[in-house]
Amino acid sequence: MLADTAPGTLPNGNPADDLIKDTTTADFRQDVLTESLKQPVLVDFWAPWCGPCKQLTPVLEKAVRAAGGKVKLVKMNIDEHPQIAGQLGVQSIPAVFAFQRGQPVDGFMGALPEGQIKGFIERLVGPIGPSAIDELLQEADSAVADGDAAGAAELYAAVLAQEPDNVAALAALVKLHVSLNDLEGAKRFLSMAPEAKANDPAIAGARAAIELAEQAESLGDVAELSRRVEANPLDHQARFDLALALNARGRQEEAVDQLLEIVRRDRNWNEDGARKQLVQFFEAWGPTDEMTVAGRRRLSSLLFA
Repeated sequence: MLADTAPGTLPNGNPADDLIKDTTTADFRQDVLTESLKQPVLVDFWAPWCGPCKQLTPVLEKAVRAAGGKVKLVKMNIDEHPQIAGQLGVQSIPAVFAFQRGQPVDGFMGALPEGQIKGFIERLVGPIGPSAIDELLQEADSAVADGDAAGAAELYAAVLAQEPDNVAALAALVKLHVSLNDLEGAKRFLSMAPEAKANDPAIAGARAAIELAEQAESLGDVAELSRRVEANPLDHQARFDLALALNARGRQEEAVDQLLEIVRRDRNWNEDGARKQLVQFFEAWGPTDEMTVAGRRRLSSLLFA
């Protein structure tokens, strides 16, 4: 059940945009020491030239938002404000310090994965449940599974109202519009993805879904393609087109069967085209889809038998 909170507001009543801010040497006492008397404050020491910093910051921000107001994040550019980092003995970045009751109590260096950052925060504030954003996404996914496209679209839009660059919601809307044969709408949502997240697995999967739908538009009827394959089992192009047409109609397992048959008969056909198409299917379906898991297993068994 969704928490009864206004858009942009956390369960504790605080505005969501108050959780994360940049600070200066002059403001450090108020932004960090004083604020840490109310709840823990994480300080992210970074610099514009630091590649790992760019990897860490969005993950850190997501984890802080997911904590629902139990912790705040303050970011300090050490190129512009080196004094505090020097006092704390920071020798490499990214470096994150946790302050409580005006004192540094914990910290880490380097770009940790999301799970470890969540664990770090939970050591400070206790277990973190699903955020309001996560609950909206779960409810939207359930609506898709129930065939309620309109309801799902509203929920994904509610997520984007709070997090305009949420790749999970953007990718889901792309795939939702693909399923409704609205490729223009799908492309519009794909174009909203931040350039920095163009290679995110969710966005890559959404892009693949559009490409597959565009390929399927030019294909013939499934029955006709099936007749061509039955008449000539070595007509790999017809079998390949049949796989695309089957996938476009939601018949994933049959699509996998056809492409695996091409791989079995002629691995080198069309420059390994059947295997490459399977990989695109898996990307579009997502890494946890049951047909992706089963298809990858069957492909591996065939390739390494």
